[in-house]
Amino acid sequence: MPIIDQFISYIQAERRYSALTAKSYLRDLERYAKYLSSSYELTDLTKVTTPMVKSFLVQLKSEDLSNRSINRMISTLKTFYKYCMREGLIEKSPMTGVRNLKLPKNLVKFVPESDINKVSFENCDDYTIKRDELLFEILYQTGIRKAELIGLKDGDVDRMAMRIKVLGKRNKERFIPIGRNLLQMIEHYQALRDERFETHPDRLLLNDKGEEMTPYFVYNKVHQLLEGVTSLRQKSPHVLRHTFATHLLDEGASLVAIQKLLGHTDLATTQVYAHNTIEQLKKIHQQAHPKGG
Repeated sequence: MPIIDQFISYIQAERRYSALTAKSYLRDLERYAKYLSSSYELTDLTKVTTPMVKSFLVQLKSEDLSNRSINRMISTLKTFYKYCMREGLIEKSPMTGVRNLKLPKNLVKFVPESDINKVSFENCDDYTIKRDELLFEILYQTGIRKAELIGLKDGDVDRMAMRIKVLGKRNKERFIPIGRNLLQMIEHYQALRDERFETHPDRLLLNDKGEEMTPYFVYNKVHQLLEGVTSLRQKSPHVLRHTFATHLLDEGASLVAIQKLLGHTDLATTQVYAHNTIEQLKKIHQQAHPKGG
């Protein structure tokens, strides 16, 4: 049995790879074998050297394959040659020293301020409407995570200092300032909640039954509220976290301040928002400047 067929049988039988994944590996290896045959008249894949592998990758690049697709090929070849070493067919993998190509950084997705302002709620004292409005505004005005929102308690709201206490990852506490308008929304909601539910869990926000919210419940609410106002494919609580940070940066807040508000341990995690803003400025310049295009 040819070595490629042996390898495909191995990843399906022992590694439990799906038929679709195995088909993808087979396609990659057949393309690789065809290149080696035409460029080096080599049919034995165990005789390949590292320079040969690199020349193959250069060929892929010249065919305008994306870095992501080339990295997938590299992953296929590394897995294949690990199998060859496991079977004792080679002593050293020709993939040693072959590194993945750098991928372009994906800009974080956020909702423009103009779209945020389109989110509207009925002007009435219905408990669910006021709860949904408060849920949305806390996420957008504080940038807290979904789990942090679910865990908020009444006692975490400091009315005198006008801030909320958030229990983040690894049980690390942080304090986030809130405006007078958000504080009034919290107090109004609490009155409606306590009138509706005589007893309830020690949580600020509750679901329609007066119980602790689930992650799915929060996600679904945010998705519904953003559905009609933004064309973003992702409409999640985390998008509101990105929106909070991006809007702060646009208004002149420092990265260090945003880092503390978001609860990031490393400033490098926060710097993605600076990259996002720079890319947005580039787009604006290209569109607006007479010679920007």
